[in-house]
Amino acid sequence: MEFSVNAQRVDPYKNFKFRVKWDGRYVAGVMKVGALKRTTEMVEHRVGGDPSTVRKSPGQTKYEAITLERGVTHDPEFEQWVNKVWNFGAGLGSFARIC
Repeated sequence: MEFSVNAQRVDPYKNFKFRVKWDGRYVAGVMKVGALKRTTEMVEHRVGGDPSTVRKSPGQTKYEAITLERGVTHDPEFEQWVNKVWNFGAGLGSFARIC
């Protein structure tokens, strides 16, 4: 990444495997990203004219949470947003801060 204002500036995220882009700018670097997973339920139903045949249609799709591990950010606005999201499930036994 080159900086137009100060070409000598050091990119604090260049040594990480992944850079996190948020709101159009790079705000964090992480070493590991969890897999993207989704599951779609299959809903069985019968058509009125043919009650002996079961048909399947896609139902609700669920997306699992991703994890960002071993990272760093120098952006206070991004860190505040992460802490809001992280605290959302705090009553359910989740961690209550960014690590």
